[in-house]
Amino acid sequence: MKETKVVKFGGSSLADAKQFQKVADIILEDPARRFVVASAPGKRFVEDVKVTDMLYNCYELASEGENFDQQFQSIKDRYNGIIEELGMDDFSLDEDFETIKGAFSHMAGRDYAASRGEYLNSKVLAKYLGFDFIDAAKYIFFDERGNFDWDKTSEKLAPKLAKTEYAVIPGFYGSMPNGTIKTFSRGGSDVTGSIVARAAEAKIYENWTDVSGFLICDPRIINNPVPINTITYAELRELAYMGATVLHEDAIFPVRAAGIPVNIKNTNCPKDRGTMIVSETAEPCEHIITGIAGKKGMSVINIEKDKMNSEVGFGRNVLRALEKSNVSFEHMPSGVDTMSVIIQTDALAGKETAILDEIRSRVHPDQLFIETDLALIAVVGRGMKSARGTAAILFTALAEARVNIKMIDQGSSELNIIIGVAEEDFEVAMRAIYDAFIEVKR
Repeated sequence: MKETKVVKFGGSSLADAKQFQKVADIILEDPARRFVVASAPGKRFVEDVKVTDMLYNCYELASEGENFDQQFQSIKDRYNGIIEELGMDDFSLDEDFETIKGAFSHMAGRDYAASRGEYLNSKVLAKYLGFDFIDAAKYIFFDERGNFDWDKTSEKLAPKLAKTEYAVIPGFYGSMPNGTIKTFSRGGSDVTGSIVARAAEAKIYENWTDVSGFLICDPRIINNPVPINTITYAELRELAYMGATVLHEDAIFPVRAAGIPVNIKNTNCPKDRGTMIVSETAEPCEHIITGIAGKKGMSVINIEKDKMNSEVGFGRNVLRALEKSNVSFEHMPSGVDTMSVIIQTDALAGKETAILDEIRSRVHPDQLFIETDLALIAVVGRGMKSARGTAAILFTALAEARVNIKMIDQGSSELNIIIGVAEEDFEVAMRAIYDAFIEVKR
């Protein structure tokens, strides 16, 4: 079987003609890069607007019965500018533009509108490369409930790829059983790339973006943080859940199931190693921890009751109170007579009284109150399991930074420690943790 790499390029990598040329050089340099997943054009400069946002705005006008000619012309100009600068005189998207404009007028739906950015960009890239174009709507499927359908997708996509030598596939969307377009959540081109990699039985899935892989911590908080060379799927999942955004959170599942490694690469610095995402690794950890991530906007419901631990069904009744208000929880650390339920503050909005009343009626607590303005920080690393004193380093660093820890939760896998701090201490805590585990090792 011919060696196959699936490569996905994000919006910043395909924002203009100059970026298209960089992408083409990368793809054509390696014959194994057979299948390309493309995003819609992203921002060319800070004040620019992504094409997906232009499409959303244009469709909103159409759905309200407003004239959208000017906005649609801006979208056409964006693509025609790329085509012209690439010297593709024999190629035109005019028929596609007419089809899309008509579909907007007939209320084809927001998902359809958003997906056209990837659709059009992939057509341009396929023509520029001399590759086949494969419309994702015909080979990537969702079920009646809007969930991705791997079985049906594999049945159609795998044989199509097997008989195709080189192709470009639009990211971000597929189709429902009735044929209408359905998109993944924002950033879903990462997911499409992962799906194609699994269907193609690829050796590797290269995800090209505008950064050279993952960084140990958010560069908006830590100046010039250390890059991560190798990370496991399990570590990535923990960091993505807590806010790390280089790779779409759901994108790891298709390739993880097939054991396909992912390489996060930089289109603008293609020689950089980037970050390798693998199932398991024997590569030694350079640091005890692999990464630090966190998120604000959390609240905690604190429940206290004597002999709570001996009351059968106590936890179940608390969770049923949340279920009744259709609220899910993030974490639930507990003691002998205490329980804390961590919830996203937005999810609680307007439901606080109903939830507290329901908890009181079900479990009759001695104390019950909600604390807001909580931030969660996850310290993640496969090296933590074999390292002594990890928690001591963490808590000492926070104490020296005068940060009060409001909550501690450690998973049974010893892969992560999650702490809760006041939102006002979030950045200070992140810097203290980074300095304790990483900066002192430099």
